[in-house]
Amino acid sequence: MERFDGLLFDCDNHYYEAEDAFTRHVPKRMQKRCVQWVEMGGRRHHLVAGKLNHAVGNPTFNPVSKPGVLREYYHGNPDGKTFIELTHSALEPMPPEYMDRDVRVERIKEQGLEGAWLFPTAGILYEQALAHDTDALSATCEGFNRWLEEDWGFAYQEKLFAAPYISLADVDWACREIEWALERDVRVIVMRPSAVQTRDGWRSPADPEFDPFWARVNEAGISVVAHVGSNAYTTNGYGRNTALAILGGGRKPSVAGLIPERAIYDFLLTLTYEKLFERFPNLRVASIENGSGFLGDLFVKIDQSKHRMPNYYKEDPAELFREHVWINPFWEDKISDVVSHMGADRVIFGSDWPHMEGMEQPRDIFEELDGISLADQQKILHDNTAALNQPRPTWR
Repeated sequence: MERFDGLLFDCDNHYYEAEDAFTRHVPKRMQKRCVQWVEMGGRRHHLVAGKLNHAVGNPTFNPVSKPGVLREYYHGNPDGKTFIELTHSALEPMPPEYMDRDVRVERIKEQGLEGAWLFPTAGILYEQALAHDTDALSATCEGFNRWLEEDWGFAYQEKLFAAPYISLADVDWACREIEWALERDVRVIVMRPSAVQTRDGWRSPADPEFDPFWARVNEAGISVVAHVGSNAYTTNGYGRNTALAILGGGRKPSVAGLIPERAIYDFLLTLTYEKLFERFPNLRVASIENGSGFLGDLFVKIDQSKHRMPNYYKEDPAELFREHVWINPFWEDKISDVVSHMGADRVIFGSDWPHMEGMEQPRDIFEELDGISLADQQKILHDNTAALNQPRPTWR
């Protein structure tokens, strides 16, 4: 197979948070309601909202699993090793490029990347634990974003593009936060694919209550990422709702592994059902690290809704979806199937580097591109994300 020989643009890279990422800029009077450190049994843990949080097993991240150690597990596990055997066999001291942006810039150059979007490791996992306390949630997100801008920047050397975390729980705060980020050359923001728990109860992310936020994003023309993260979904009694089970690493198969797919399915389908893209025609939404297995049924449901309610939509909802949504498949997904659903212009490549469930090296993606033409490789591996990385304000 011919291979695209240019630089790649990786839509899914991660950093590991510094020790003070959740405290440096959070007012001391609020910290007990937000994220704190506690030592138990000789190990350090995070307290979130005053409770021990197990979303991250070792929030010091030292030692840390090497990137890609689970690749053979997700690729059919030919040697029959357990999830725990693989992760524990490849621990290493924290490499500097996971926490230092200057070292990371040099690293992505070595990896053959033009640029990379950067997302949290722990920072995307705590919203649900804070959802009952909107003020604490906003304070945590705001403090986290101030740390992120200081340590990583939002467009560092035009190579590293860190995404501030936005919650819609307080729409006034979200509007202020997006203005603050736009003043600092933000290119992409990240939120969890979930309904929104506000002071007045749960709301759809496309509820008109949040239109002031979406209007500003629409006007600025930056990209919004729905990245796998915390949500209120459970196994509904069919299994344990643990982080290990959600990653597919339990002692037996579990429907917990479907929670991320259920969450993104509901999120994207709701944006379509509630006509967010009709109201805001300049929105660009990217689904990252949520996989793609839900797409076939999602389009069936969109088509059914169009035929059952023929006077509801002003525009074809499936075509609007394909115009406004980009999909980052899991690397083990059949990418040609995703192209058939979305078109090559709406598929983006992410390595999940340096996480253990991602790729050992971003360019390992070439092993997963069967059936993808050279022209489509260029779109998926570079052009689509590079275009999403450039703001598209409505006044242009």
